Amino acid sequence: MVAEKKLSNPMREIRVQKLILNCCVGESGDRLQKATKVLEQLTGQQPVFGRARYTVRTFAIRRNEKISCSVTVRGDKAMQLLEAGLKVKEYELLRKNFSDGGNFGFGISEHIDLGIKYDPSTGIYGMDFYVVLDRPGYRVSRRRRAVSRVGIQHRVTKDDAIKWFQTKFEGIVLNKAHG
Repeated sequence: MVAEKKLSNPMREIRVQKLILNCCVGESGDRLQKATKVLEQLTGQQPVFGRARYTVRTFAIRRNEKISCSVTVRGDKAMQLLEAGLKVKEYELLRKNFSDGGNFGFGISEHIDLGIKYDPSTGIYGMDFYVVLDRPGYRVSRRRRAVSRVGIQHRVTKDDAIKWFQTKFEGIVLNKAHG
């Protein structure tokens, strides 16, 4: 009885809050600019640059040097890109892809699998997809006035996220320890 009520409650519905696409090149310069173009072509948004936290001489990167670019996508566009990314992964994820907070992420090795035409001058770039899930009402933790916490019963758990993935995309979650 109580479980049925919980399922029918529209406030319990899990949805995609945002999708973050990250393309880490590991160096600044021409390759990073090309990766930026790829993300811009894919999303239609201007990517933001990520910087190196500290100098690593073996990788030839300096502190605060731009080494990656990422873009945050919301709404219908996020769902389309997520669908395309999961199609590349054949709707199979590992259990370790899901975090305890109810979010999940995965990577693809070639951006051309997403449907972008290969351009020899650009090259091929891999990227990470990270999906943040929430429920209606999560705004209480982010609003400016009268900030509150999301109750323990209302938070998205790892099992909730896995169940959502399996029902929404008819995906398969493998129990492998290492991928």
